[in-house]
Amino acid sequence: MTLKMGVVGTGAIGREHIERITKRISGAEIVALSDINQENAEKIIRDFKLDARFFATDAELIAADVDAIIVSSWGPAHEETVLKAIEAGKYVFCEKPLATTAEGCKRIIDAEMKQGKRLLQVGFMRRYDAGYEMLKQALDAKEIGEPLMLSCQHFNPQVDENYTTDMAVVDTLIHEIDVLHWLVDDDYESIQVFYPKQTKNKLTHLKDPQIVHLVTKSGISIHAEIFVNCGYAYDIQCRVVGEEGILSLPEVSSLGIRKDAKRSENLLMDWKKRFMAAYDNEFNAFINAIEQTGSPSYPTAWDGYVAAVTADAGVKAQQSGAVEKIDLPETPDFYRI
Repeated sequence: MTLKMGVVGTGAIGREHIERITKRISGAEIVALSDINQENAEKIIRDFKLDARFFATDAELIAADVDAIIVSSWGPAHEETVLKAIEAGKYVFCEKPLATTAEGCKRIIDAEMKQGKRLLQVGFMRRYDAGYEMLKQALDAKEIGEPLMLSCQHFNPQVDENYTTDMAVVDTLIHEIDVLHWLVDDDYESIQVFYPKQTKNKLTHLKDPQIVHLVTKSGISIHAEIFVNCGYAYDIQCRVVGEEGILSLPEVSSLGIRKDAKRSENLLMDWKKRFMAAYDNEFNAFINAIEQTGSPSYPTAWDGYVAAVTADAGVKAQQSGAVEKIDLPETPDFYRI
């Protein structure tokens, strides 16, 4: 079986997904594209020599002969497209955010549950990174006993003028929110945001860096540092302190250099290169799970909802400086996989 896929949104990330499915992933083909920029979409068809049709609207694409939809459009447009696709019974791979509000995510959950089967996978790719998978396996095996404390950092060399203070949570930390929730298998209970001494390199309208403190329902303490104008590299770190030891996210493989009385290794500057394999792996999982089980893999729509509820509380904490409660209901049996 070859999964016939349509792509809604052919900007940077959409183009990259088209490239990986066309050149590196088996079991699927791109047969339809939709974008407000028709010229760009048609250029992609030519560039990749796709046997694909262009559709002016997402509704027309969803109604066409496609099995699955990749939603990689502008974030605020995700919810509407996803709801249309679910109503049509089509499989959906949705880039984050699933929706821009927790209420929007809940509408998607309700629509999916009404269909009676899981149709959607959210594009939180870190769960498919080899290093995070190693952390998960060790934690599940109780290699260091119960986790007690986590510390992590999400550093970017720089961000552009459109980046705002709230994006440190809703666009940057959102990846940690999802992957740490998965790692410790424990819901969040509270969040607080602190602003340490600010970098001279930040934009005038931006608070940078930021420190976030999350606490889970079982009492695990999570310290997260967000620094989006660090200058030196794209640097992702994670460390888990348990009852009987410590786990650390492996460093990215790099050539060691000894020269001029110095020992050095190169660091990455591009987040896409850091998680290139993870992006490939998540699409392999999406395609293979549909073929083998009839439903996509994880993260689920519920995971997207958890991330949205937590991010909403995080933005509130940015503004208040106080500890903000995170109210999450029990995970429905429908999403226990």
